[in-house]
Formats: sequence, C-alpha cells, structure tokens
Amino acid sequence: MKRRRLLRGSPQFFALLLIACAFSSLAHARAAELEQRLLYVVEPGIRDYVKYGGAGILVFDIDRGHRFVKRIETPASRVEKPENIKGVCASAATGRLYFTTLTRLYCLDLKNNEPLWDKALPGGCDRMALTPDGRRLYVPSLEGPHWNVVDAVDGNLITKIETKSGSHNTVCSPDGSRVFCAGLKSPLLSVVDPKTNEIVEKVGPFGAAIRPLTVNADASRVYVNVNGLLGFEIGDTATGKMIERVEIKDYKQGPTMRHGCPCHGIGLSPDGRELWLCDSFNKRLHVFDVSASPAKQVGGIALRDEPGWVTLSIDGRFAYPSTGEVIDTAARKIVATLEDEKGRAVESEKLLEIDFRGDAVSRAGNQFAVGAIEAK
Repeated sequence: MKRRRLLRGSPQFFALLLIACAFSSLAHARAAELEQRLLYVVEPGIRDYVKYGGAGILVFDIDRGHRFVKRIETPASRVEKPENIKGVCASAATGRLYFTTLTRLYCLDLKNNEPLWDKALPGGCDRMALTPDGRRLYVPSLEGPHWNVVDAVDGNLITKIETKSGSHNTVCSPDGSRVFCAGLKSPLLSVVDPKTNEIVEKVGPFGAAIRPLTVNADASRVYVNVNGLLGFEIGDTATGKMIERVEIKDYKQGPTMRHGCPCHGIGLSPDGRELWLCDSFNKRLHVFDVSASPAKQVGGIALRDEPGWVTLSIDGRFAYPSTGEVIDTAARKIVATLEDEKGRAVESEKLLEIDFRGDAVSRAGNQFAVGAIEAK
C-alpha cells in the first residue's frame, strides 16, 4: 500500500497543524497551572558559611525530594566576607523576597531573581516581618531601641517604633491586624497596630526575655521561647497575660554553641494544633500537642547538629530545622537532608517555602511558621 504524503499548504496539512498547535497550547496551559513548590534558603545562615553552603540563596524542589535546583547570587553574597543573614520573608502579592544582614535590607524580584534595591537602616537590621499585602516591612534594629517601618516597594523609611527592648524578632499576624515585636532584653511582648504604627498592648511578662516566637491563625495565642527555659511559654493576647509554662520532660538543660538559649526556635502547624520546638543541647526537635491545655509532649526527633530555628512547609507536611534535615511531620522521621550543588551539607536559620505557577509567585510561607488562616 502506498502512503499518501500531505502536501504543505493542503487542507489536511493545515488541519493537522491546527491540532498540533492546540495540543501544544493545552500542554503549556496545564504546565502553567501546576504549582511548583520551592524551599528558599538564604546563606550564610550561621557563622560558618564556608562549611555550610557558602553564600547566596539556595533553592530546593520540595516535591522532588528537596533536591538542589539553583543558587542565586545577590549583592550581599558577592563580597569577600558576606555578613550573617538575619531574616527572610516574601510576598505572593508582589512577587518579592526580602532578607536582612547585620546592616542592610535587601529586596529581590522573584520572577527574574534580579535585585531591586538594598538599604542601610538606622541601627542595623534583624529578623523582620512583612504585612500580608506586601506593602510594609517591620524591621528591628540590631538589638537596639526601635523597629524601622519600611515601605516594601522602594525601601524608604516610613517611621520608627520605639520599644527600648533590644529589638530582635518580629511576627505579623496572618490577617495583618497586629505586629508582634519581641526584644531580647525584655519579658514583655509589644503589639503594634500597623494602621497607626502605635503600640496598642503588651503581652506578659513572660518568665524571662523573649527569644523566637510564633502566633496562631487568629493571633489569640503567642508561643515564645524565653531565656533559661528548656521549653516554651504561652501568652493570651486578649488578656495580655502569660497563661502557661511548658517544660520539656526527660531531657536535661546544658550549654549551647549559639544563642545562649536552651530552646531557640519554635513553630506551629498550619492548623495550630501541633508545636515544634528546638532543643539545642540535646540536638533534638520536640513535638507538642497544643490543641488543649495543658500542652502535651508527644514526640521528638534527633538531629545532626544543634538546632537554632525551625519552620514548616505551607501545608505543614514538612518541618525544616536549621540543621538541614527535612522531617515528615506525620511520620515524625527524617526523609531528606539539604545539600548544595557540591554535595555540602546546608544549614541555615533563614528559610521559607515559596510556590510558583509558571513564573508567578502563588504562595509564600513564613520563616516563623505561624498558624494559617485556612489550614490545608
């Protein structure tokens, strides 16, 4: 049997061409609809950046075993001795990522990974928070007396909020109605109304100076690490009081390499029912059920190094301690470890999930692992 050749320009040729174009367009549309989940890790996340991943932003593919994807060079990483990174946040609304060093605040366009601007802020920089609309940053001065309120579009300083508390860690509530400002020289947690940039209440006093913290979805509860405690404390924002002190059972407190705090790192599952807590001396993560009072210790995972931070994936499926392990939160076991393009172990306290559809940011996680308004 002789095969019939389609002549270029024939009706049959154009029909097949149209069909091929339709399938190609459909394939591109389907690919654009698929969400790519990525973990962004900013280095140097601890002092020893030569040992742990070098400098820059390291990107890992969450759905492909957290394998290394790429390294993004930034103005902060192109210097001979990069400064330690102090904090990271991102906005799905604007498609921007922000990070701080000891002295500067940096802004990066996530679509093309291009730097947009960087600013030196009065008093230096620490671990900041971004409002949900992506319009304002609350950046603590480096253990100083105030927070800098910054326009997230151009980096210009809007105002200062003075707490005289040794400004250090900042959390914005999921609905954007409150900003929680924790200083490492005060047992009181200052709460700011972002509409007025005024302190409207204080929660505490807690048992000692406040270190890392997180909040639940409606910001009715704050969970804080404090100096000297192998455990955590809970505050009620309605009453402004500390309502519960929780100590880790069956483990002893000892000296730590970093931070000088027994527990430095705390995060909530998206539904607010489970709390993950760092234990530096014992090189562990501890898990607590906080759905009822008193909180109940329900598990733990041994780590390869002293953890100084923990955050969770947006859906709560994975926990990310600063030691570089990836933990399945349901099974409570290590399922991967982060390695860079040279196979080096990656450790950082500055990391969060950012998701894309095509080249547009669809969702952005939080370095503080706050409760989600709509848990998934």
